[in-house]
Amino acid sequence: MRVCIYGAGAIGGWIGVKLARADCEVSVVARGATLASLQQHGLRLQEGSETLAASVKASAAPAELGVQDLVVVAVKAPAMAEVAKAIRPLLGPDTMVLTAMNGVPWWFFQGFGGNYQGTRLKAVDPDGAIAEAVPAKHIIGCVVHASCALKEPGFVQHHFGNKLIIGEPSGAKSQRVLQLASLLERAGFEAVVSEQVQKDAWYKLWGNMTVNPVSAMTGATTDLILNDDLVRAFISSVMLEAREIGARVGIPIEQKPEDRHQITRKLGAFKTSMLQDVEAGKPVEIDALVTVVREMGEMTGVPTPFTDALLGLSRLHARVHGLY
Repeated sequence: MRVCIYGAGAIGGWIGVKLARADCEVSVVARGATLASLQQHGLRLQEGSETLAASVKASAAPAELGVQDLVVVAVKAPAMAEVAKAIRPLLGPDTMVLTAMNGVPWWFFQGFGGNYQGTRLKAVDPDGAIAEAVPAKHIIGCVVHASCALKEPGFVQHHFGNKLIIGEPSGAKSQRVLQLASLLERAGFEAVVSEQVQKDAWYKLWGNMTVNPVSAMTGATTDLILNDDLVRAFISSVMLEAREIGARVGIPIEQKPEDRHQITRKLGAFKTSMLQDVEAGKPVEIDALVTVVREMGEMTGVPTPFTDALLGLSRLHARVHGLY
């Protein structure tokens, strides 16, 4: 199995090491310090007290790596437009592209959404260039439930969680998605084949579209955010808007916001990925987490005053800090 990791950050690196140790031929598209580290040390992963390493072929030029059986795209959403410009040499007629990304993906309404099926979401694919570069036939959705961080370029620390929910955008239990799930299980992941991967992506978004930007603006960990009654009430109001939008596109959520807060509380003093990006001076994923929800609200006729406030404030904060 020829596998290319596009985006060897925390999640991409974690997946890459495990697949390499499951006898996949793993390559990585990387540049700068990450490329240098991979060429010298390979991909490394700290899991508990164990350090795992995998020799990989690394290059800044996808054309040097050639056509793959599987491309794991694990970049942050703001980087996806650049990936789209360069990914073509990796794609053959049967290449699977597994999108291990946060937020609402550009392919969200491919094979799904009732009256909204086929809709292009401008917040995440403004001119359709991503959808053109990565045709829908290649896509397998992936929702990651794990916490990892980079110790240094090319060296990942795994904290907790081991679940990858995967699925065809159409919801079909295809042969390729079942085979991919089997490979992921062999690599040591808890792999779940979803009947509707958009619903899983939306449910994850329902929790992190609020605490991520609030943490980015305030510097607060999730426990502090949820312990503030006023902030928690504001977050709940945003979540109710998103829940109504989801119901109108065919992905209802039965839970109340407070139910989801209880799940988040179990993480303790957790530092969100967006707060980590702010601290590292990296672009933040506001469009894939918040702007897109506002767009879907306009599309479905759901008023979103609380989402609008969250978007305006978080976007302004990011612009002032040069992160948007």
